[in-house]
Formats: sequence, structure tokens, C-alpha cells
Amino acid sequence: MELQWLEWAKQIQAIAQTGLTYTKDVYDQERYEQLRQLSVDILANYSNVGKEKIVLAFAGDTGYATPKVDIRGVVFRDGKILMVREKIDGGWSLPGGWADIGLSPFEIAVKETKEEAGFEVRPIRLLAVLDKNVHNHPPDPYHIYKMFIACEIVGGEAAGGVETSDVGFFEENDLPPLSVGRNTEAQIRLMFEYLRDPQKSVICD
Repeated sequence: MELQWLEWAKQIQAIAQTGLTYTKDVYDQERYEQLRQLSVDILANYSNVGKEKIVLAFAGDTGYATPKVDIRGVVFRDGKILMVREKIDGGWSLPGGWADIGLSPFEIAVKETKEEAGFEVRPIRLLAVLDKNVHNHPPDPYHIYKMFIACEIVGGEAAGGVETSDVGFFEENDLPPLSVGRNTEAQIRLMFEYLRDPQKSVICD
């Protein structure tokens, strides 16, 4: 679950960003700027991240504030799930990443699996749309929706990429240390439920 101070900072930032987008009043604009600065101050006070970096990564967006979208490819072979080792923390995750403008969710799943794991895949179906806030992830400054898309291998071979150092297939009861900012053990086990029951309905938080 989210830390309360982080949740407040995210809500204040979203209100400020949306207000700045639509307000026509110069005084309201000043108030929304103050709110945005307050959200930055909260993050800077409770974390070890400098204000400049927070402004760039957290409080620099414009337009109506919406959640970010993270897309993961779910690939099985011989009853084992495909995972990649992340260079940034050494943990393992399903291949995937941020959604790119101009590409559909299925196209992102294909692209990320090729770039991070070396395999060419064909997207099959959406399995789950999960709100990162309600799963056991570490705190995050963004509100994130995670989409899990089942894919099947049609070519290629295992190969790491710019952000990944290793590729492997793992059984449900022999999972490697996970990159929990990207996926939790409960989420990986949920994907195995879809392997056992291909007709299982899409889950959406």
C-alpha cells in the first residue's frame, strides 16, 4: 500500500497539474503553482531525491493528469514463464516497460519482449490491468496501471538488451529474486493461473 505522505503528494500534484492546464485566472494559476511546489517539497522532505530531479521527473508534466501505463509480456514455454534480469537492480521481471506514444498495448508487448529478451512474439490476449497502488510494490511517485498481455514465441532466441543482462524461463515454484518495482510474486503466480486456465477472465482492479 502507498505511504500516506506519498499519496497526498501525488494527489496534490495531479490537482495542480490539471488546474494549471485549464485555469484562465492569473491568481488561480499562482495558487496551482504553489500547490505543485508543495508536492515537490513533500517528496524532497520525505525522500533522498533532490528538488531539481523531482521537478523533472514528477512535477514537470502538463495537461490533464492521468496514470502512467506499464505493459508486460507474459510468455510461457514448456510450463515455464519468461523473465529477464534487470540491470538496474539485478532482479527479474516479465519483459516490458512504459507504453510509447504511437504504439498500441499489443505492439508494446511485442517490442519490449524482443528488445529485452530477444524473442519475437505474437500477442494473444489481455490478461490483467492492475493498479500498482493496490499491490505490494515499493512506493512510487507515479500512479501506474500495469497491463499484462499473453504472447507466444514465433521466432528469435534468448538475448539480453540495453536494460537487461540475462534471460530465463522459470517454474512457478522456483522463481528467481524479483524486481518488485516491476512485478510481485503474487502477480507472477496470477499469470500461472492463466496458464492453467486459458479461459480465465481478464482481471481489472
